Amino acid sequence: MSVNKKNIGLPYQRWHIAKQNEELAEKLASVNNVSPIIGQLLINRGMETPEIATRFINPECINLPSPLDEFPDLVPSVELLASAIRNHEKIAICGDYDADGMTSTALLLRSLGSLGANIDYAIPSRMHEGYGINKRIVEEFHSEGVSLILTVDNGIAAFEPIARAKELGLKVIITDHHDLPPQLPVADAILNPKLISLSSPYRGLAGVGVAYVLAVCLAQHLGKLTGLVQPMLDLFTLGTIADLAPLTGVNRRWIKRGLKSLYKSNLPGIQALIQVSGVQPSMGENQQVSKAQNSKSLKPEDIGFRLGPRINAVGRIGNPQIVIELLTTDDMGIALERAMQCEQINAERQKICEEIQGEAILLVEDLYAQNLHQDRVLVVVKDNWHHGVIGIVASRLVERYGVPVFIGTYENNNLVRGSARGIPEFNVFEALEFTRDLLYKYGGHKAAAGFSLPAANLENFRLRLSEFANQCLEVQHLKPLLRIDGQINLCQVNRDLFQQLNILHPCGIENPDPIFWTPQVRVVEQQMIGKGSIKLTLAQIIDNIRYEIRALAWRWGDYFPLPFTIDIAYKLRENNFNGANDIELELVGVRLPQQYHQSCNYSFDGN
Repeated sequence: MSVNKKNIGLPYQRWHIAKQNEELAEKLASVNNVSPIIGQLLINRGMETPEIATRFINPECINLPSPLDEFPDLVPSVELLASAIRNHEKIAICGDYDADGMTSTALLLRSLGSLGANIDYAIPSRMHEGYGINKRIVEEFHSEGVSLILTVDNGIAAFEPIARAKELGLKVIITDHHDLPPQLPVADAILNPKLISLSSPYRGLAGVGVAYVLAVCLAQHLGKLTGLVQPMLDLFTLGTIADLAPLTGVNRRWIKRGLKSLYKSNLPGIQALIQVSGVQPSMGENQQVSKAQNSKSLKPEDIGFRLGPRINAVGRIGNPQIVIELLTTDDMGIALERAMQCEQINAERQKICEEIQGEAILLVEDLYAQNLHQDRVLVVVKDNWHHGVIGIVASRLVERYGVPVFIGTYENNNLVRGSARGIPEFNVFEALEFTRDLLYKYGGHKAAAGFSLPAANLENFRLRLSEFANQCLEVQHLKPLLRIDGQINLCQVNRDLFQQLNILHPCGIENPDPIFWTPQVRVVEQQMIGKGSIKLTLAQIIDNIRYEIRALAWRWGDYFPLPFTIDIAYKLRENNFNGANDIELELVGVRLPQQYHQSCNYSFDGN
């Protein structure tokens, strides 16, 4: 596999180009007064009637059911918390160390504190305890006089710790969004969108979304909602996007609101994060840069690539208390101090990731790359890797090699602890189920998971995963899949098209950023910038007219220089750097033009 990639000198990909429906695209475009290009994008996202498209474009027009009717345990949860507040009982939150868990914890600390609760929190140690509430935390809460435990973004599989809490006479409310185990813990109330109807608009809530619903309903119950919604919405928006939750249903509706207000958030922590990360907000449709600040809004990528990683980095290699203090303080000075700590920790995280990625690639090229067609899975383990960041490296290896990746590091010489990332045709959780007799502990879902196993079982683990991979993967699956919405020419890339794309926003999971492709593009200029990225000027000649545009290809240093003529796949991006206001391309795929594929029998998917 690596030989092919080196010979062609381009990203190793399979392109899947969406089937085009010109008649329906024209119809949807006419109804919504947009380009047929946008009509096709709506079709690609499942909007095949004007009515469905209208609800997607304007989610505020949907009549939402009350969450009190959707979540069976929401009423008792509200009553338990209201009673604890009235009786001055101590409430303790058990959170998690990722962005979802930390924003959930901060949201409930702020809201319950404002409602008069005696509230505290704990987050387990990533390095020493791992994910979720445990018996130590339960017993510590009990010794501190806690009477009600509230889990956020965890707890749905914590059968033994919750049983211990009940033995000690504590009340427990579980709020979580992870997949359901065969046996639910015996808690006083459980809030989890996996327990409600598949058709419910609340089904896609992340942990912070469940916390948001609970806090709003509690504040309404106590008649103290005024002034609480906006800061909670800010934290909901930050946590939901950072957790890669689906941007559909209520997530889409509330995040559209949240992104408009996040830039002018009253929370010092969010203002400090925006300041230190250098996020530049975009303008709304038909607005000029000189408009007032309140017309500016953030986009999901501002959170996904700028704010979220600075929060997640702390959970990966630092102390989550830094983020909790950042998001709960009302002192701008403290907020800036904590935001700078996040910035420094994120820089350290980036350095660690680059080092591990480099070592992992050397290991793969030396030992495994030649056999990937046979193995169909990659298992990479080395000592002295930081397990807090190896999941990020796993994702990058999937992107590079196109196979499922299980990456780990040794702990205490006799234990391997790792992370796994999959591809569309491979279920990571089922793969770990297939090897469960070799594992010490595991958990996750279809696309990603964590695991640990005795080091003595590593070789059998590798063989068993390969056996599973060969049952579900064909050779043609072993390339990173690039889903493309349709073909356009560079002459169609302009400010008007970019503004029309706003009707799809916010984009994210289950509503991805549009990806277009253009054939026969010439590379006019290209140069390496930053840490292995390529800056380009591209041109296309149509009817003897030359159209040029700038482009960036992140982390594509391995493919430099690109050939003179290529087919490109890309997203549209706005460049506001140093006062610029240009539309540029972010390259996500490149292949040699069609006639080359035909002459050398190089296979690809699509039209």
